[in-house]
Amino acid sequence: MKKDQKKPETIDEYIAQFPENTQLQLTKMRNIIRKTVPKAMEAVKYGMPAFTLQGNLIYFAGYNHHIGFYPMPTVINAFKEELTTFKTSKGAIQFPIETPLPITLIKKMVALRVKVHLQKVADKEIMKPSKKKITKKPYKPTT
Repeated sequence: MKKDQKKPETIDEYIAQFPENTQLQLTKMRNIIRKTVPKAMEAVKYGMPAFTLQGNLIYFAGYNHHIGFYPMPTVINAFKEELTTFKTSKGAIQFPIETPLPITLIKKMVALRVKVHLQKVADKEIMKPSKKKITKKPYKPTT
């Protein structure tokens, strides 16, 4: 993004700022995630395209030579054997621009991310104190 260019507010605006070949890969990534999690909402967070579903779910981003994919460390660890041909870090995967995206693998990673995320959301709900208001009645002894 150029210094004088305003920050994108939508994923469409974000994708439009890249060269055509990067736009194609970003659009494919967006569509894979959208089809895998149709209830997720789109946003731009931390300057990157994001999908949310009861909280932040997954991010992706465009760079000069790769698409960054951020499915969280749990997912990367679960698929580390299938990711050996890609550059990875604790929380990111780099898919080279000039190679086709591994659609099936991305779908599996997104599905796992949704499962893990929704379980965490459910666990938090269980741990929350009840919002029911408890009214105590004064003790009246019976005679």
